[in-house]
Amino acid sequence: MNDAGKDVFLGRQPILNRRRNIVGYELLFRATDTHYADVKNFSNADLFVVSHMLSNFGIREVLGRHLGFVNVTERLLMSDSLELLPAGKIVVEILETVKPSESSLRRCRELKDLGFTLALDDNLYHPDYEPFYDIVDIVKIDILQLSPERLTDTITRLGNRGLKLLAEKVETVQQYRHCLELGFDLFQGYYFARPAVLNRKKVDASGLALLRLLGLVCRDAEISEIEEAVKQNPNLSYNLLRLVNSVVIGMKERIRTLRHALTVLGMSQLKRWIQLALFASDKQGEAGNPLLETAATRGRLMELLALRLRQRFQDRDCSDTAFMTGVLSLVDVLLETPMEEIADQLNLSEEVRLALLRREGPLGCLLLLVEKLETLDFGAVKMILAGFKCEMGLLLEAQLEAIAWTNGLDDLV
Repeated sequence: MNDAGKDVFLGRQPILNRRRNIVGYELLFRATDTHYADVKNFSNADLFVVSHMLSNFGIREVLGRHLGFVNVTERLLMSDSLELLPAGKIVVEILETVKPSESSLRRCRELKDLGFTLALDDNLYHPDYEPFYDIVDIVKIDILQLSPERLTDTITRLGNRGLKLLAEKVETVQQYRHCLELGFDLFQGYYFARPAVLNRKKVDASGLALLRLLGLVCRDAEISEIEEAVKQNPNLSYNLLRLVNSVVIGMKERIRTLRHALTVLGMSQLKRWIQLALFASDKQGEAGNPLLETAATRGRLMELLALRLRQRFQDRDCSDTAFMTGVLSLVDVLLETPMEEIADQLNLSEEVRLALLRREGPLGCLLLLVEKLETLDFGAVKMILAGFKCEMGLLLEAQLEAIAWTNGLDDLV
């Protein structure tokens, strides 16, 4: 997308609650002629950002059922343009450069009356901000900026005011657990996608059945063997029939048997469902499961890019393989098991193995591209796009389509 000749990167950083479910995303927009991810540099682009959010991206499509956290400078805070955003979906994130003046405080009260949720960004407790603390709903604290003593003192001062405290830059499970103990309510970062000590997690029965079933499908087992594997788990049978009914609504012929359901669905769709259901089984399909949402978006984005970049794959249709690669790229985190062991167990092709283990080959480059996009490394994204001879607009188009697809997954896993 562009405005005044500029293409724009869209970044989404997940915000999770204490149950590790995604409740929102901080939305980050960066012009492609900016070679770094200074996500707060909106001094010359406030209205540009709002107009893009409304006219090009589509707030509800980008967010689905989640909230959107949007950085605002004083200029944008005071602008009527901010009111064009849907109040019930947006958290107005007031940057640390905005001081609690009479005009800014009055404007914050107006936005609260309109239904907006307000947050203070990168806030280090200071008495000067007391008037803000009486108005805002959320205070974001960069946990890397404070010593342990100062962090504890900040939480003590703010925790008894009815404010929600959000820990920023949580990048490891250990940091998350520490912040949880300190009493934070919300957590921002990709810690959930970072492997813990890989020591083979005990997989529940449904997850183990799905893993075995995926192995059968990956090695093109006979349909009778796949049917038997499904029959051995009643939950799988039920969910498979539910899936088929949702996919083939309007089909005149009734589903008679599991084999009939497998035939109607097809092996390609079955493989796709198993991969997503594997992640959903870890939280019983709970809404906002971060691994499910991230894995699904990765898979779908890689699939769409593979379709659009077929020349890099010698014009082969690698879209299904690309989808599988994206989804499976997080299964080592899910199972807390080394990726090499998982690749061996599933009997994956060498092309997929190279992508998952070394980020090599065209599929590996696609996987690296979506990972860099997630972590807001826009410089690396531009370099990989150049290697693919891919325009920025194509990536953004595929990204928005992938996000919209993931938002509609509730009935399929």
